[in-house]
Amino acid sequence: MTKQNRLLFFPYFIWVGLFVLVPIGLLIYQSFIGLDGGFTVANFVTYFTSTTYLTMTIQSFIYAFIITLITLCISYPTAYFLTQTKRKDLWMLLLILPTWINVLLKAYAFIGLLSQQGSVNTFFDWIGVGRQQLLFTNASFLLVATYIEIPFMLLPIYNAIEEINPSVVQASRDLGANTWETFRNVIFPLSLSGVRSGIQVVFIPSLSLFMLTRLIGGNRVITLGTAIEQHFLVTQNWGMGSTIGIVLIVLMIIIMAGTAGRKKGVRR
Repeated sequence: MTKQNRLLFFPYFIWVGLFVLVPIGLLIYQSFIGLDGGFTVANFVTYFTSTTYLTMTIQSFIYAFIITLITLCISYPTAYFLTQTKRKDLWMLLLILPTWINVLLKAYAFIGLLSQQGSVNTFFDWIGVGRQQLLFTNASFLLVATYIEIPFMLLPIYNAIEEINPSVVQASRDLGANTWETFRNVIFPLSLSGVRSGIQVVFIPSLSLFMLTRLIGGNRVITLGTAIEQHFLVTQNWGMGSTIGIVLIVLMIIIMAGTAGRKKGVRR
């Protein structure tokens, strides 16, 4: 790398240092500070020996897994069929258009739809089913979270399928493979990079959701993100909140390492 190239990287290094490394360093420092202001490892001991925190961690993984699985099941077929359409760019634009809207606005929109006086319950009342408790449930939380995360799963899968060389698919057909065999042996394996990217982009943020748990789940859904918010803003136990934050960062690194694709050598 030349000296000029190193200078071009300098602003990036400054950005990473100020907004990534320094905050993480502050979290690590604060995680060893107790309520009395002294140095302690009690926060980590409490976290790993507390049934409440361990249960919360398991629940966060379960919710994140369900959200990721649902978004994957919806996004992959959608991305595949989009690549077969003529106006694929227009359809993709329409599908990712909701990402331009603030998450808070979308959450309040769903509150209006799912509340007792909302459109969904009004329809249920009209057909004779009666009004149901839709808001502040696990199902409503999963519904809204999945809706918000779908574009982030859809886009990398779509790009991965779109980048597959059509000649490879045609060769599979020429060799006698039917549509299902071509998809299973050619298209799906070649699109796994997009699947892995989508899983990372959806699973990792889903671990730390906290705003939707309050607005849609009504605090009945407890995640690691909810616990961090409570410790920093309510109980003022910054040490414990920082400890959970450090644990969450470590879990995210493990997930990224586990879903990273292995680079294979290419014969020239």
